[in-house]
Amino acid sequence: MLSRLRRRWHGRRVQDPAFAPLYADPPADEWVALDFETTSLDPAQAEIVAIGAVRIQGNRVLTGEALSLRVQPPASLSEQSVTVHGLRHQDLRQGLALDGALRQLLAFIGSRELVGYHLAYDLRILNLACHKLWGLHLPQRGIEVSRLYHDRLYRRYPDAVIDLHLAAISSHLGLPALPPHDALADAVTAALIFLRLSQGGPLAYPKV
Repeated sequence: MLSRLRRRWHGRRVQDPAFAPLYADPPADEWVALDFETTSLDPAQAEIVAIGAVRIQGNRVLTGEALSLRVQPPASLSEQSVTVHGLRHQDLRQGLALDGALRQLLAFIGSRELVGYHLAYDLRILNLACHKLWGLHLPQRGIEVSRLYHDRLYRRYPDAVIDLHLAAISSHLGLPALPPHDALADAVTAALIFLRLSQGGPLAYPKV
């Protein structure tokens, strides 16, 4: 009920009717896994350089309908950030303007709940950008897959030291190793983790 009221409250503040679908009731059994590559780990300074998103429907990850976008190089793109995500100025010159890229992303998300790894950071980046461009704030709070994983393991092994690195979680769950620091690959990995954990069943502590 609180989520529905929050959506309606934010929806009433929307000026552009193109954004109204964001605040509708979310479809049952559908989510969007999301990941950004940015120029900084500080949300106040970070700018988006790549967007990856994939829909989850029931027990399927719809990789054939995934969204993978590059954004024109922002002023804050530096050698330091390039060493993390590998996207140089020449790799981004044919990218979209941020306004256009985010409009595509928001249309892709619609009213679906969001899933991700370190999703609070990505949501903060997204909300800051949307507020700056259009005065928008998304209603989704998001589902953090590392929290799902931690809680599942902790209930069975409360004294264990749990490795929450994305690669460690994926390996433990028997998921394929996808390229790190790639927005779409990280979104797909988060989606697979979400489905694996959502399907239930015992989760053994990983062997050392």
